[in-house]
Amino acid sequence: MRIKAAEPNDFPEALRFIRALWDYNDYEAGPTREVYDRVLADGESFAFFLLDDGGRYVGMCHGDYFQTFWMCGLTCYVSSLIVDERERGKGYGTMMLDHALELARARGCRAVTLDSGLPRTAAHRFYEGYGFEKSCYGFELKL
Repeated sequence: MRIKAAEPNDFPEALRFIRALWDYNDYEAGPTREVYDRVLADGESFAFFLLDDGGRYVGMCHGDYFQTFWMCGLTCYVSSLIVDERERGKGYGTMMLDHALELARARGCRAVTLDSGLPRTAAHRFYEGYGFEKSCYGFELKL
């Protein structure tokens, strides 16, 4: 297994993972590509893939760094973490979270946060087993 930084030509794989993670949304390729390109160009963001030994994409992770009063400093927010459904339970999510934490530490972050959709109970067990604690309810208001 190896970690690969996301590149522009990886977009088809990113779109596959994005559609699997939020399967209740309809992701058009054009607008999603625009966001993907902005993420790759943003120095406050990261995106990477986990590839198996044959070069097959088995997972994707994306996040951002931002200042918070809550932690009195830089915080890393992991906004996307997805492992191919056929590959779950093999430690790949842990490998990607480990890498995200390495990136956060290298940037001087004081915490790593994430959220997970209410129906994703298996993901919740995974995050809690990794050491994350439930800290809040997430809310959104679409504009």
